[in-house]
Amino acid sequence: MYLHLGQNTIIHSKDIVGIFDLDVCTVSKITREMLTEKEKQNHIVTVSQELPKSFVLCSRKKNKKFDFEEVIYLSQLNSATLLKRMESIKDN
Repeated sequence: MYLHLGQNTIIHSKDIVGIFDLDVCTVSKITREMLTEKEKQNHIVTVSQELPKSFVLCSRKKNKKFDFEEVIYLSQLNSATLLKRMESIKDN
């Protein structure tokens, strides 16, 4: 199944590691450092030009071996909305 993050961005639900509220999570120094590092690696995808309210951490296979790549999607939708969408996916 797939999760719609806003605008024209859809991701596979099996790739999702977590859905996080930006206001709550960026209080932590570790989270801020991780976001900065992913930005330097060009592993952040901005879904909308609007102010982001949440981020979705995804891990996907790069190749057939056990090599994974982490990507962060910044979404204008709040984390509660994305979680509700995830729950509706699981119910179907």
